[in-house]
Amino acid sequence: MFEEIMEKFSDSPSQQRVIRLLLERGFSVNEEGRVVSGGIEIPNTGIAREAGVDRRVVNATTDAILADDELRPIFRNISAVPSLMDLAPVLDMTVLTVAVRDAEESGIVAAVTGRIADREIPVRQVLSEDPEFTDEPRLYVITDAPLPGDLITELQGLEFVRRIELE
Repeated sequence: MFEEIMEKFSDSPSQQRVIRLLLERGFSVNEEGRVVSGGIEIPNTGIAREAGVDRRVVNATTDAILADDELRPIFRNISAVPSLMDLAPVLDMTVLTVAVRDAEESGIVAAVTGRIADREIPVRQVLSEDPEFTDEPRLYVITDAPLPGDLITELQGLEFVRRIELE
């Protein structure tokens, strides 16, 4: 789906940057063509600055979204999910990042969280990037306790794991 959305803007790399930002942040577009997060409107100048484009590019992108019968329902209904990842160091939590070989393989989340649960380590949050919306999707698992070395070794040994990072 991500590639199909980006293809609609193939003639405008600057609009693609806006689209990528909206998808990555979970920003939606309201019926007036304004970028919003929930009910909070985000000024186009802020979106433009973050995407590295002129604010008129943001206007053109939201107009194109609302004019497209396939894009309109996607961007009218997308939403952000609060993440504990940035708070984890402050709250003394652990963030496990798992990069996988094939994100569309089934059972990845269950295999990782199952092994953590087997050690009776509480999982506070699991976030999985959608392979349709990002080039290198990752799985993030936030736990209340540090993960023991032998568990990390076990996780690294899983066939689907490409790389593991701990924060």
